Amino acid sequence: MIEPKPKPLWLGAVFVAVGLAILVALGAWQVQRLSWKTDLLAHIERLQGAIPVPLATALGKPAAELDFVRARLDCPGLERLPTLRLYAVENGVAGARLIAACAAGDGSILIDRGFLAEGEAQPLGAERLSVPVIGVLRRPSRPNFVTPANDPAANRWYSRDLPAMAAALGAPRPAPVMLMLESPPPAGGGPRPAALPTAISNRHLEYALTWFGLAAALAGVYVAMLWRRRSI
Repeated sequence: MIEPKPKPLWLGAVFVAVGLAILVALGAWQVQRLSWKTDLLAHIERLQGAIPVPLATALGKPAAELDFVRARLDCPGLERLPTLRLYAVENGVAGARLIAACAAGDGSILIDRGFLAEGEAQPLGAERLSVPVIGVLRRPSRPNFVTPANDPAANRWYSRDLPAMAAALGAPRPAPVMLMLESPPPAGGGPRPAALPTAISNRHLEYALTWFGLAAALAGVYVAMLWRRRSI
């Protein structure tokens, strides 16, 4: 019986080299993500005690520097303004975040008032808020390929399309960021403000070690195979 001819060594080396390159690249990418996430968490921690700046001052910064800046503005009657419903899930409960628009200088800014579970009624608040609105500025994230399309006619929103939302609310010249409400709390219940996530995962070191470990395992298997082949 004729034994099958072993595959040339160079072919296996090519596959192993490609696999190692991919695994090491993924590990290096996670190391970069770890650095980014560590800086982000430190920035958010500093934010917790930061004094909110006037919105006009904040909007004077470059757009890239606006994320997570705490700002304040006067928005009389916020709790009675028209709202859009942005689909959201909080702690496993489906519902919507209520989006309103306030005047800001010669333009406007969209305000995320917080989360309201599906089926919860939206109570009417005071005619006029006597304290400034305080919140965190956030740049909208881009929808991905699984994000449903917004349906403005039915007031069903799945992504933060600021120009389209502003148009639906009749708000002129919207700011390039949204204000995530922190305070004041709504009167009589209503949407629960949630400006910042309560916990942001930072497992990039774990992921990096996993990819580098797989690369080391692949290299070890290939070396063992070469050793076994030489000893035959």
